[in-house]
Amino acid sequence: MSAPTPRPVRRVLIAGGGIGGIATALALQQQGIDCVVFERAPQLRDGGAGLHIWTNGMLALARLGVADQVARIAPAQSACHFATSAGRPIGTWPVGEFVERYGQATVAIGRSDLHGILRDAVSAPVVTGAEVTGYTEHEDGVSLHFADGTSAEGDLLIGADGIRSAVRAQLLGPQPPDYTGYIAWRGHARMSAEEIPPGTFTALFGQGTRFTYYDIAPGVVHWMSVADGPAGGRDEGTPEQTLQMLRERHAGWTGPVRRILDATVPESILRGDVMDRKPDAVWGRGRVTLLGDAAHAMSFNIGQGACQAIEDALVLAGHLAAPGTDAVRALRVYEAERQERTRPMQLLAHRIGVLGSLHNPAAVWLRDRVMGLAWNRIFHSTERDHVAYGTRWTSGAGATAA
Repeated sequence: MSAPTPRPVRRVLIAGGGIGGIATALALQQQGIDCVVFERAPQLRDGGAGLHIWTNGMLALARLGVADQVARIAPAQSACHFATSAGRPIGTWPVGEFVERYGQATVAIGRSDLHGILRDAVSAPVVTGAEVTGYTEHEDGVSLHFADGTSAEGDLLIGADGIRSAVRAQLLGPQPPDYTGYIAWRGHARMSAEEIPPGTFTALFGQGTRFTYYDIAPGVVHWMSVADGPAGGRDEGTPEQTLQMLRERHAGWTGPVRRILDATVPESILRGDVMDRKPDAVWGRGRVTLLGDAAHAMSFNIGQGACQAIEDALVLAGHLAAPGTDAVRALRVYEAERQERTRPMQLLAHRIGVLGSLHNPAAVWLRDRVMGLAWNRIFHSTERDHVAYGTRWTSGAGATAA
């Protein structure tokens, strides 16, 4: 007896309407696969922080058909500068060269701006106010359950509902994410191009604290101050008092740090404990899989979190759309492929965070000098291992290329 013909995927349920979930809806839409997105929040929106989108992410966005819209509003970065808090150079990465080599720049953009561009390209239905509580898998489908007692039916379920994913909790257990030991304060400053030239990216390393800044739109600079501390804390007092605390933390730091903080709207400041997870051996079972932070949460330290979620979306959609594919088998192939890609990034991002948190003056001195000596090698390995991957979507081989 011959094996039964695989049934085409008719409807995919996507839990989570962030960048990963919306990118997945767009990727499935382009492959002709029906889907519906369920978002917990009452409105479909993403946070106000800035994002670093490496060239591999832009190549993935080009495959989704939205890179031109991103490039119109996102400053292209010419170089990424790294230095000590006193201004001693550690190294520079000439990321502007990527345009000639790969056809796309490395850019910076507001998270909400990127989310809006993706959202506007999606015609699939998006249901807001849909808090996921769990799912039930059947022989030929899956039911997604919500806090209001309703359910939705589909062939497959994609858990793209973030680092505290409800889908992940049922699939792998309710283990909370790991606290890295440091906190990030993020904000926006209004500054002219003369004060912060377009395409600027700078990361400064101090003792147990860091400061990063880059422009995300004309006249808008996104910054981040990072410091060690216990999880679960909060800033007492007014936003202006928080801003004054940050001024004191970075007093005497090089360059325009003080001017950036002085130009910051206090109400724009967001505080958050930085979380990540160790790589998992399992991302899915049966008709359920994970994507983005739900699958491979990584800290901001290598600027690849959003890029990897977008890559996930394309790879998953490509496998599901392959002729004659078995949908459940396609999920497992997607997981294996993406685990190989994201596992080293999770580990690298965590290690860089550990280095950035060093307090001991001797350890900080050694860190800065070792980083400086290895900087060119680190850049070339980053281009080879992270950036060049995006050429799979310009090679003509399609989203399932090796």
